[in-house]
Amino acid sequence: MKLFAPALSAGFAGAVAAALGTPLAASEEREFDGGEHKMRPLDEVAGEDAFVVHNLCGSAEASANDRLCRLLFFAGALKDAGARRVTAVVPYLAYARKDRRTQPRDPVTTRYVAALFEAVGIDCVVVLDVHNEAAFDNAFRIPTVRMEAAETFAAAIASRVGERRVVIASPDIGGIKRAQKFREVVHRRLGRDVDFAFAEKRRVGGVVSGDALVGSVQDAEVVFYDDMIVSGTTLVRAASAARRAGARRIHVAAPHAAFVPAASQLFEANGPETVLVSDSIPLSAAFTPFVQGPLQICSVAPLIARTIAGLA
Repeated sequence: MKLFAPALSAGFAGAVAAALGTPLAASEEREFDGGEHKMRPLDEVAGEDAFVVHNLCGSAEASANDRLCRLLFFAGALKDAGARRVTAVVPYLAYARKDRRTQPRDPVTTRYVAALFEAVGIDCVVVLDVHNEAAFDNAFRIPTVRMEAAETFAAAIASRVGERRVVIASPDIGGIKRAQKFREVVHRRLGRDVDFAFAEKRRVGGVVSGDALVGSVQDAEVVFYDDMIVSGTTLVRAASAARRAGARRIHVAAPHAAFVPAASQLFEANGPETVLVSDSIPLSAAFTPFVQGPLQICSVAPLIARTIAGLA
C-alpha cells in the first residue's frame, strides 16, 4: 500500500499516515506559468494499492477546481504508472451540495464530478459525511465508502453535558434525518434518553427566515448537528430560537468547517457556547484564536486511518 497526498493536504494526510503507522509515499509537484501543474509519484507504484488523501474545499490557497484537477491528474498518473487500484480519500467532496436541479436547466454537478473520477481510473472514493447520502450514492458507478464523524463528536458532547438533559436538534427540516442518526449515537454513548427538536428555516431569493423551534428544550443542553458550517447564519438563528425557548446551553457540531469570514458570528455573544468541528478542512488563520475558547477541533484522522486499513 502507498499513501500519497498533494502538498495542499499534506498536513492532514500526515496525521492519517501517523495513525496508520506508515509514512507518506514520495511524490513531486511542479507549478507552471498560467496556473498549470503536475504531480507524479517518486515511489514505485506498479501493482500497488495507492491511496490519495486530498481535501477538495476551496480556500485562499487554491480553489475547489484547482484542488479537484490536482487529484484527478495525479490519479491518472498513478494508473498510468501501473497502480493496481487507486482510492481517492476525499474527506470533503467539492460540489456535493449541487446534487439536484432546483431550477430549469440546472446542472447536477455531483454527477459530473463522479464521471470525472471514473474517467481517470479512480477505483474507489472515500468521503466523510456527504451532504446528501442518496444523491452521492446515485452519482457514482464505482465503489464508494461513506464515513461518519458522529462517534467522534458524541465523545466530545458526552464530556460536556454530564448528567443533564440533552436534546439533539437539526437547524433545519432538511437535516432532520442526519440529526436523528446523531441522536442515536449520542443515546448509545450516554446510555440514557436523548430528546429531539428541529428549527424552522425558509430561504426565498437567497434570504433566510423563520424562527420557530419544534420540540421542548427547556433547561436542556441542546446540540445542533449539521454536515457543514459555511457562514453560520442558520446555526446562529437556530441557537437564538433555542435560547428563547429556555435552553440551558447551546452546542453546535458539524464535520466540515468550510468557514467564510461571516462565520465569525458564531463566536459572538449570541452564538453557541461550543462549536465542534473536525479537521477534514484546514482551519483558516482568522479562526485559530477561537480554538482557545468555544471552538474545538475533533480529529477524524484516526477514523480515516481505520477506514484505509480496512480497504488495504
